[in-house]
Amino acid sequence: MENSIILQVGVKIFLKNREGKYLLLRRSTEKYPGVKDRWDIVGGRIDPGTTLLENLKREMAEETGLSLSGTPRLIAAQDILRNADKHVVRLTYVGGADGDVKIDPSEHDSFKWLDWEEIKHQDGLDAYFKELIDKDLIP
Repeated sequence: MENSIILQVGVKIFLKNREGKYLLLRRSTEKYPGVKDRWDIVGGRIDPGTTLLENLKREMAEETGLSLSGTPRLIAAQDILRNADKHVVRLTYVGGADGDVKIDPSEHDSFKWLDWEEIKHQDGLDAYFKELIDKDLIP
């Protein structure tokens, strides 16, 4: 049986700074005009042939200018089935971040560092990220 569904793998990382706060990024309305819940964490699709860790580091550098400190911990794997022709597997990690945030304005228009309680009450969270928050998988 032939399967025409496209499979993609994405990596996300819930970054924690030295003050114990976590980074949220708000997606740009220009790049993501149809997205209602715009607050999310760093991440994106992997480049086949490179490791998950290399992809995490690349996404961090591209989206925030931050570098990874220590070894990240895998906390969740999610199936994202938004339409019939694409299946995305999202692997989410938690890890430390070093450096100063420099967002890419073509992808994100704002960022903030929040503690765990503030995140739990943040409006406009990406649905798949909110699913992790609601399950209390972090910190």
